[in-house]
Amino acid sequence: MTTTGVGLIGCGNISAAYLRLAPLFKGLEIRAVADINPDMARARAKEFGVEARSVDDILASDDISVIVNLTIPAAHYEVSTRVLEAGKHVYSEKPLVLTLDEAKALADLARSKNLRVGSAPDTFLGGAHQQVRALIDDGAIGKVVGGTAHVMSRGMEHWHPNPDFFFLPGAGPVLDIGPYYITNLIQLLGPIARVGALTSAATDTRTILSEPRKGETIPVKTPTNIHALLEFKSGATVTLGASWDVKAHRHAPMELYGTEGTLFVPDPNFFGGLVEQADEQGTISPVTAWDHPFGRPNEGDDGNGKRANYRMAGLADMIAGLQASRPHRCSLELAVHAVDAMTSILVSGEKGEFITLSTTCERPAPLGPDEAAALLA
Repeated sequence: MTTTGVGLIGCGNISAAYLRLAPLFKGLEIRAVADINPDMARARAKEFGVEARSVDDILASDDISVIVNLTIPAAHYEVSTRVLEAGKHVYSEKPLVLTLDEAKALADLARSKNLRVGSAPDTFLGGAHQQVRALIDDGAIGKVVGGTAHVMSRGMEHWHPNPDFFFLPGAGPVLDIGPYYITNLIQLLGPIARVGALTSAATDTRTILSEPRKGETIPVKTPTNIHALLEFKSGATVTLGASWDVKAHRHAPMELYGTEGTLFVPDPNFFGGLVEQADEQGTISPVTAWDHPFGRPNEGDDGNGKRANYRMAGLADMIAGLQASRPHRCSLELAVHAVDAMTSILVSGEKGEFITLSTTCERPAPLGPDEAAALLA
């Protein structure tokens, strides 16, 4: 396998994870980083032993053919467009873009230039979620007819040093955390046909409780409490609760109800976790985890044990797909459909009516243990 040169634009917090985990995967090498703040790029480059370049230079670099876009969400469309116009493939952090029009324009540009676009999240490639996918495909709970998904907390102002953008249009719990849940549901159940939602915000402002801006008040300009219904083309219906107005709850991250049982799916924000299954009598038992490379705990310990973290898996799969001339799993079509679903949820909340999605996609190919192992160095 040849090695593909990778560049990274955006040297904020998330860039450290990409740089730290990149050596786990074969076929790629991060060779340079860039940021509109040159000091941030130099600091990150020094930390990880790569080269710092300007944005213009990294786009023109002959030793780089794929750019990872880690800028803030509001800049995703502009930066990814520049990458494609420079003749390079692009892999973006989530969400791909903030509007369906931007998503379609990016897709048109990529097709016109015969370039690939990939997008996080790639957590659905994790061992736990791929095992759930295998169970569903094998008919372990019969036909999936319904489900629930909940991503709810007190909000980002409790821990993030600069939480302002989380509460502005283009963010909120649906567009910021929702991609993990929506994307996983699509890979498990297939494309979404229509959505309906009720949306609100508990307050017009938030008070930052984290340092260094503790006590500062910031405006809330987007819904922070969303209750949505998702109807899938398969006929399954799922309730999604996404809120930053919840102090505590006891909802599971995701449950899927089939004609012959239930699957309890761990948090799709992470690669691993416990999968449980209920039989036709309602008896719940843990599912013995298969030996999937992207389910093995490999870093951190927050008091609950180590977590599996294989961020970069989606990029590695895209590069492997390029080299093998096969589709990649974190595909443009999947990301566009997720953007359509998320933005339609917000539109439904504004209009008070169901919204039929204008896009669709194929379920990404499953990633079994052998296929995952083939991506690792």
